[in-house]
Amino acid sequence: MRFVHTSDWQIGKTFGFADDEVLNALQNERLEVILRLGRLARAQGASDVLVAGDVYDHESPSDRTLRQPLERMRQFPDLRWHLIPGNHDAHLPNGVWSRVLRAGLPDNVCAHLDAAPVPMTPDGQTWLLPAVLNRRHTMGDPTEWMDAATTPEGAIRIGLAHGSVRSFGSDESAQHNLIAIDRSARAGLAYLAMGDWHGFNRIGERCVYSGTPECDGFDLGGEGGGHALVVSVDAPDAVPDMDVHRTGRFFWCEMKAIVTTRETIDDLENRLRAVHPEDPSCVLVKLTAEGALTLDDMTAFEDRILGSVASALRCLRVEKLPELVTSADDLMLFDESGVVSQAAARLQELAAAPGEEQAHAAAALQRLAVLWRSERGAA
Repeated sequence: MRFVHTSDWQIGKTFGFADDEVLNALQNERLEVILRLGRLARAQGASDVLVAGDVYDHESPSDRTLRQPLERMRQFPDLRWHLIPGNHDAHLPNGVWSRVLRAGLPDNVCAHLDAAPVPMTPDGQTWLLPAVLNRRHTMGDPTEWMDAATTPEGAIRIGLAHGSVRSFGSDESAQHNLIAIDRSARAGLAYLAMGDWHGFNRIGERCVYSGTPECDGFDLGGEGGGHALVVSVDAPDAVPDMDVHRTGRFFWCEMKAIVTTRETIDDLENRLRAVHPEDPSCVLVKLTAEGALTLDDMTAFEDRILGSVASALRCLRVEKLPELVTSADDLMLFDESGVVSQAAARLQELAAAPGEEQAHAAAALQRLAVLWRSERGAA
């Protein structure tokens, strides 16, 4: 038995930091990765694709969002796609899965909405045991029923579930959808395909989180997410053979830098461009840049990092910028009269005086100085 294990597609996911262009690209890639999963299954000779929950990101997707993943799976009629609800798209009364059934599933797609064994192969030698979440959070173990579930003698039993294993987390009492870490042994499972964690995580020989097939968070990093697993099971008691395949397009990266000179700006630019030099448009970076720069260097920083590099990357999310260190000579760049010079003088007064407005005034003066320098330089 060979199948692809994936999870946490979260179709329709929103990204609060992203502008419309970036958001559209990220949402579209979560659909395109379904096609890559189908091609992976075909290339590896897998007959089935197991999706361990959170097909959708929320319980009320639009009609178009609801149908989009179904239509992608329809394009692979030679594959069988097995779906279960997760905590983001739990099987609630008149919820998203009721809408999916009304919309009509393709013949090659099965939504498992009952906790009961179902045959995966025509010969009845492999059975799927799907765990079903009927609410977002449950205090019980959604896989507990598998221990007593009956299947034919000698059949390969494959579990499919969404939740957290009990041995992880600092406060188990505060967690939900907890799954026994030894469930595969208790229930006689050859393999337990898990979803919920977005990074690949191998709990044991028979219990694995595939992670999301398209990375969706800076905390996962480019190598932490964006994978799917090709799993082969030869017999009920055989250790599964598992291969990890990268399926994601985007690389997400957290980067910190101390920027104080033109040379450190050079170094930061090189680091940012080196994340994926062949295609920087697939890179998203969350940048924390600390330090202090003169006006000339700050102008260079904004032009090269916030201008050129940011335009090359898919997204540059700046968490912190270096401080601007100005001198009396720097502030002479403003004309002695006029609105701009008057504004600069007032901001300088506020930035030098203690109070709630000090930090905001300093930041505003920094922006004004850099923009004024850039404008005068362009002129």
